[in-house]
Amino acid sequence: MKEIAAFPSFSRRDSEAVPWQRSAVAPGVEVKNLGTADGRAIQLVKFAPGVSFPDHFHTGPEFIYMLEGQAVQNGETLSAGWVGIAGAGTVDHGFRSETGCVFLLVYDRGQIFDSVQPPMKG
Repeated sequence: MKEIAAFPSFSRRDSEAVPWQRSAVAPGVEVKNLGTADGRAIQLVKFAPGVSFPDHFHTGPEFIYMLEGQAVQNGETLSAGWVGIAGAGTVDHGFRSETGCVFLLVYDRGQIFDSVQPPMKG
């Protein structure tokens, strides 16, 4: 049974103070880990021009809000101001950016970003 916190809390973070880190999954990708709560995480993600990300299975919902540039998600172009929503169980194929881009990403903390297979249970 999941415990409920006696006193839920808020947290805040100045994204400017969070350093960019190289992605462990794809060269040319940098992330700012902005926070986690209730099994979800939020990041700022920056792709250099010409970068592709490995195909991956979504263990939970994924939300992308494009801030700068363009990216292609499953054959559809996302430009600044566009939102991409992927439900649990979907697979991202060929996520890439020819122009370079920056987007806000909210995802399931159990996400495995370099596999198209669901994680093993147990």
